[in-house]
Amino acid sequence: MSDGENSQARDFRTVAKQQVARTEEWKAVALAVVAGIVDGYGIISYHTYLSYMSGNTTQTGYRIGQGDFSAAAPAALAIVFFVGGSFAGSFLVHSNAGRPHFLVFGLVTVSLALIIGFTQLRFFSSWIPIAVLSFAMGVMNMALTRVVAQRVRLTFVTGTLHSLGEHLALAAKHAPLPDSQGSWDTHAHRAGLLACVWGGFLAGALMSGAGAPQFGAWILLLPIAMLLALTVFDRNASETV
Repeated sequence: MSDGENSQARDFRTVAKQQVARTEEWKAVALAVVAGIVDGYGIISYHTYLSYMSGNTTQTGYRIGQGDFSAAAPAALAIVFFVGGSFAGSFLVHSNAGRPHFLVFGLVTVSLALIIGFTQLRFFSSWIPIAVLSFAMGVMNMALTRVVAQRVRLTFVTGTLHSLGEHLALAAKHAPLPDSQGSWDTHAHRAGLLACVWGGFLAGALMSGAGAPQFGAWILLLPIAMLLALTVFDRNASETV
């Protein structure tokens, strides 16, 4: 193979990696929106975070410290079921099942639909919705953990902002990116990706804040629709590969 052919092959691989990265970036933002909607709904409806376990850990700790064990219980319950969901999601993603991400999206979609059903049946206990939705967010958190070489956290906003600041500092110093996938993959590009993921989570929370007081659990139709769209998109993408 000539030098020109080698260069063309390298260029093709770089473009292919960039296209895959763009697809994964949009998927990460969409999943962050889903997490933001569900988390906002949890705060409004149950006064408990459903995907943000740092906040739940703080609430559990200070309420136990104040001797208010009953007030600490919902946040502690969310933590337990989020961990269980992360276990289940990781188990599915690393299993030998065909298209494991479809199973993950399907499980989360069914969980959200169950909560809508519970509320329509006037099931007012908050314990089961907290457990079901926190479990679902734990499962979904494992659906996408990396965009090419960049680790992404769909529900861990603090970690996302930390990595964003780090990439901005390295971009300002013009530092090289050791695991760069091409000339397009820079610290500035990854900072932009992380900013979009954070913005997606924020946008989802804004949607919940605006819609949940009026529509209640029906606001969960938005993340259900987004997950169904992602499932169809993934299937079409896999069939064209």
